[in-house]
Amino acid sequence: MTVRTLSVPSISCDHCKASIEGAVRSLPGVDSVSVDVPARNVDLSFDDGLVGIDQIIEIIEGVGYDVPR
Repeated sequence: MTVRTLSVPSISCDHCKASIEGAVRSLPGVDSVSVDVPARNVDLSFDDGLVGIDQIIEIIEGVGYDVPR
């Protein structure tokens, strides 16, 4: 398992949390996803043999949140 934390500065509320967590959980290989609203971070655990960090970033951006790279 790969563990990563992504900074997502546009996270501002519980709706953001639910949108991101729901979208990322839909990807195969994602073991866990947790959004920390006050810190504006997304903590991830995933199998990088099934899903890559670029795919995860794309799905977060696809629901409307910028992820600095």
